[in-house]
Amino acid sequence: MSQANLDFPDSTLASRGPYRGRFAPSPTGPLHIGSLVTALASWLDARVHGGTWLVRIEDIDFQRNVPGADRDILATLEALGLIADEAPQWQSGHLARFESALERLQTVGKLYPCGCTRREIADSVTTIDANGRLRHQTLIYPGTCRNGLHGRPARAWRVRVPDPQAATVCFNDRWQGTQCQNLAEAVGDFVLKRADGMWAYQIAVVVDDAAQGITDVVRGADLLDSTPRQIYLQQLLGLPALRYLHVPVVVNTEGEKLSKQTGARAIDRNQPLAALTEAARHLGLEIHAQDVEGFYREAVPAWANRLARLTPAA
Repeated sequence: MSQANLDFPDSTLASRGPYRGRFAPSPTGPLHIGSLVTALASWLDARVHGGTWLVRIEDIDFQRNVPGADRDILATLEALGLIADEAPQWQSGHLARFESALERLQTVGKLYPCGCTRREIADSVTTIDANGRLRHQTLIYPGTCRNGLHGRPARAWRVRVPDPQAATVCFNDRWQGTQCQNLAEAVGDFVLKRADGMWAYQIAVVVDDAAQGITDVVRGADLLDSTPRQIYLQQLLGLPALRYLHVPVVVNTEGEKLSKQTGARAIDRNQPLAALTEAARHLGLEIHAQDVEGFYREAVPAWANRLARLTPAA
């Protein structure tokens, strides 16, 4: 399946080249410490590898977007010295790309309509794994509509995963170690376009990463379980494989991922050094700088040393 056959508007689907990373926040509220940890880790990783760091606003879940949150996030990043090397992009401007990818999957027979309602099928759960890591897992789809709608109207579009004997996807995470998931047994055929017309995270992130020439994804460990699905979509669409690094997520006192819904406070732009130092500490970096410039002078080599010492979990 040739990349040249994928006619995504404004895309550059080149083979993996020089390091290109990104921070991709959703504009559901102001930047908080959990998001800052990911932003800082991705920025540091790009700098250590002499690469390019991008910011992409993932704003296609229109029901959850908070007006003005995108600009607020960008302003906070700038106040902290985390400025993208290229102009930020908004995912909502890329809908034609996602449609092209969906058409491609339909052409090769990997897509089918689904008539199930969300009430009929619970689709996700957040759990803590045996190592104490927060995991956001999609529950297995039972294949209700795999062989036809049986008189139901089409509501969503799902991609077919292989039979169990051929459905295992493995990748080496630079922080978490080797990860394997059997898509058929853990997820089943998953949604790419929802009943309300909204695009699923899995297809949007895969297409946008390829279009922007991303080579390395640094993000929170709660997305570990999404990665095999994204790798599978990359393979179906003939897109380059990426490198992954999933950092531990910040949790509240109840062990829940820190978010606006779980009491996360907005970063104080007037205290950039304090916010950066706290984020660095969560990544295992002890920085004792007296100003923001000094922080970054210390943090880049500290991240390089942190990676060199890292012994990924199996």
